[in-house]
Amino acid sequence: MFEPADDEVFLCRHPNKTEPSLPSWARLPINRCNLPAVILGSVTFQHHPTSLILDGVTELHDDLFALLDGIDDAAERATLFCDYLAVHFCFDRLEEAGFDAHTGKRAKADWRRLLRGWSFDADGREGAVLKGWVESRFGLLPRFHGAPLRDFDGPAWRRYEQMRAAGLYGTNALEAQLDLVYTWCQYEFRRRHPGQTHMTLHRGVNRFTEHEVLDDAGRQPTVLLNNLVSFTSSRERAGEFGDFILTARVPVAKIFFHCDLLPGVLQGEGEHLVIGGAYEVTLATL
Repeated sequence: MFEPADDEVFLCRHPNKTEPSLPSWARLPINRCNLPAVILGSVTFQHHPTSLILDGVTELHDDLFALLDGIDDAAERATLFCDYLAVHFCFDRLEEAGFDAHTGKRAKADWRRLLRGWSFDADGREGAVLKGWVESRFGLLPRFHGAPLRDFDGPAWRRYEQMRAAGLYGTNALEAQLDLVYTWCQYEFRRRHPGQTHMTLHRGVNRFTEHEVLDDAGRQPTVLLNNLVSFTSSRERAGEFGDFILTARVPVAKIFFHCDLLPGVLQGEGEHLVIGGAYEVTLATL
């Protein structure tokens, strides 16, 4: 078990400067992947990423990835992936997963509906489930859900927890579905863009002063992002969502899902769902 440092901000030393990493109040001491949150959520990781591997997912689904290895066409791989999910989680035979007409009211909630729900309202029930999944798997605590999340005993945090629980109750292993979606996304990046470590992505925001700034370096601040955020590959598109544009070199390992994987799942043009933490960004005004 990894135990975080007691200090509020863990400092990662570089040859040229000292960079703030992930504060202790924004992370959990344990998670379900191969790196602790204090590392994967840091600026050091942003600059020097490595693969993030969720516990047991590839081992449990090794037959899927063996089949994918033998397919050269990306669209065919996507079809196989969706078919595999449908069979493995009994989407069309919910009674085999233990549901019946009286207890299965939320049984048809699946990963697609979660992502579409996020596109309509990232602070809704589906957004709470997705942020809760990131919290559980990567150890990064959400910082905003309809309101800033600062007090674990406060009403905003209770609302987030209630929405997360309501989104998961009576569903069919939603978080396990998300485990496989993330792992497939990373597999596809390796197949389509071998050797690529980063993508330059943009995010439009209003009221930048409300963001948590860990290191105020003028036009290149280090900010603490929510544990799951939307970016876009289109700077022009980002400008439609705010007066400021944040541009970041995002590690491929921290992209949970993107619009090119399955057209139509995400509503935004060029949209990428990015796992948060501390990021060095470039700030521009329109």
